[in-house]
Amino acid sequence: MTEREVIVEADGGSRGNPGPAGYGAAVYAADHVRVLAERREFIGIATNNVAEYRGLIAGLEAAAELGAQVVAVRMDSKLVVEQMSGRWKVKHEAMIPLADRARRLVAGFERVSFTWIPRNQNSHADRLANEAMDDGTLLDEVRTARETATTSPSVPVDQAPSAVAAQPAPGWTGATGRPTRLLLLRHGQTELSVQRRYSGRGNPPLTELGREQAARAAKMLAAKGDIAAVLTSPLSRARDTADAAAGALDAPVTVLDGLIETDFGDWEGLTFREAAERDPELHARWLGDPSLPAPGGESFDQVRARVDAVRRDLVGLYPGANLVLVSHVTPIKTLLQLALGVGPSLLYRLHLDLASLSIAEFYPDGGSSVRLVNDTSYL
Repeated sequence: MTEREVIVEADGGSRGNPGPAGYGAAVYAADHVRVLAERREFIGIATNNVAEYRGLIAGLEAAAELGAQVVAVRMDSKLVVEQMSGRWKVKHEAMIPLADRARRLVAGFERVSFTWIPRNQNSHADRLANEAMDDGTLLDEVRTARETATTSPSVPVDQAPSAVAAQPAPGWTGATGRPTRLLLLRHGQTELSVQRRYSGRGNPPLTELGREQAARAAKMLAAKGDIAAVLTSPLSRARDTADAAAGALDAPVTVLDGLIETDFGDWEGLTFREAAERDPELHARWLGDPSLPAPGGESFDQVRARVDAVRRDLVGLYPGANLVLVSHVTPIKTLLQLALGVGPSLLYRLHLDLASLSIAEFYPDGGSSVRLVNDTSYL
């Protein structure tokens, strides 16, 4: 749903400065009552100021996704407000690329204002930032368990994911550090995909061609090598495709519920035309409104929230690693949307073939890039 005027409140914090850090951002409607979007993320070891800039960037990205043109930014960071207003210079090396990224986002709006507010008036964003830092504690516990597993005689070392080095960032992105690279593989063919029917939580098996597509994709991935893990949607068409890849790679497989396809509800199994004839007004609105769910199903905004949570966890758990994610059209498009920092129109305009490969990278400083979309050259 498009909102022309919004309010962004953002914050960031670090327990140690530098220390475990996270940010939070909330986007309000112009009435400052309705919350339109929330963002939070644990970002590893960083300073308060870096976390605050990351919160600002996340809030501006969310505002852009909502279609906003006029943005009022409210923060309790005097430094960020003064620097973004042009009254203070950005001198710290770690903040220069973040400030540049924020300015590029600002340039995409019709008007953006920056206002300092006391901390007690920024409680929503502050709460989200603290929740993000709490997430970091959980990630540390999981990471410790993984590291213990790699040295325990009862667990084979080759079952623990390795943090392999990905290629450096393209020079024009400004991102720093080693990214977590997501190799996004769509599952192979099913009967519903042949008939071009909505296939969400239904569980049709791969066709013979679908199994062949999975085998060819697995061979291609094995040639790439340096894959730390294969992660998959729980649906059988994705799991069977993932099992083929994992077998070729000799890599562990993990099922992530967050990678499941959109729940199309009452439209499950229908063609595009059948769904449009069944619910003409709702279907037409649904095609342009990511907040609107299919009848009895979920919205694309809901899909985005769970897929973004998966992304955050993977970046935290597998820093600098190459991961294969086997999923479906909507989750893969959503990850590409997040990497590109664009609005929901991508969901309706991007085509992804069966068993196609796309690649998105997410950097520890919050940067991202897309290296490949819809490759099928190996099929």
